[in-house]
Amino acid sequence: MAPSPRTLLVAACALCALACLLPAAALAGGSGGASYQEPPKPTKKARIVHGIAVAPKGAPKRIKAVIAAANQIVRKPYRYGGGHQSFKDAGYDCSGAVSYALHGGKFVASPLDSSSYMSWGLARAGRWITVYSNPGHAYMIVAGLRFDTGYRDSYGKKHGAAPGSGPRWGKARPTKGFTARHPAKF
Repeated sequence: MAPSPRTLLVAACALCALACLLPAAALAGGSGGASYQEPPKPTKKARIVHGIAVAPKGAPKRIKAVIAAANQIVRKPYRYGGGHQSFKDAGYDCSGAVSYALHGGKFVASPLDSSSYMSWGLARAGRWITVYSNPGHAYMIVAGLRFDTGYRDSYGKKHGAAPGSGPRWGKARPTKGFTARHPAKF
């Protein structure tokens, strides 16, 4: 006698429930149980000279292009919505500044807002670039330096970062409350 459709449904549900209880490594056939590991950080970090970031020797061309683009707007003022109608603007908000810099390295084709950066690229920190975002703010770490429109630090001031708000370079800041995303291979 063949099993009833209800019996088959119950069996299928039981198998699905069991599969959900298995660890992810057991399901990742051929992975040998490997799990995600943070990518290695750059061996050399960028530095700030007179408020401008200098890329480390050996940095990939696209990373150097991101740093060069960010340097073009590093003394611009903060302007809510700045950099979103067009990459070229008189002032930049947080995500507009990040978009401008990433566009320089050909990582984005059009400006994104901070919420959009929460799902951009790949999850976790990258080796050369990490964009940190939440619904209200975005900034990025490039070759070990923070490019941000807000959070100021004594390191940036000591190395010539312009006072006031707007895109500036500095050291890393706390990341609690932010998602970390990065472009593939970087």
